[in-house]
Amino acid sequence: MDTQRLKELIELMDRNQLEELEVVDGEQRVRLRKKPEQTREVVQVAAAVPASPTSVPAAVPTSEQSAVVDPTMAVLSPMVGTFYRSPGPSADPFIEIGDSVEEGQVLCIVEAMKVMNEVKAERSGVIASSLVEDGVPVEFGQPLFSFS
Repeated sequence: MDTQRLKELIELMDRNQLEELEVVDGEQRVRLRKKPEQTREVVQVAAAVPASPTSVPAAVPTSEQSAVVDPTMAVLSPMVGTFYRSPGPSADPFIEIGDSVEEGQVLCIVEAMKVMNEVKAERSGVIASSLVEDGVPVEFGQPLFSFS
């Protein structure tokens, strides 16, 4: 495959924001892959397990923990991934508690498979609370923020 064809394939990847492209032409095969940008490093540390079982009193849920969040008054995670309040480790959060937000405004990022996915407000309102800590894994449909 000539260099002009390779340049065209690279431009095709850039135009269509592709991370990887594989082309088979007869007996020739070429695979192009972009090196992903590393925006954050998440380190998870496992908690130490006690050597012998001990008696622990059952946790009593607080009213905040046991309160059911009304889905119509919450921003839900669109996917499974890792929740981030800011675009980068040293950047300011997209929003703070008490901020007024408009429909379509970016509220946070959920990282899935090394892709940063913006989560946008589906309605206008005032952010009442953040229901997830920064850098924590989230599930599909999990409430992230609540509106007042």
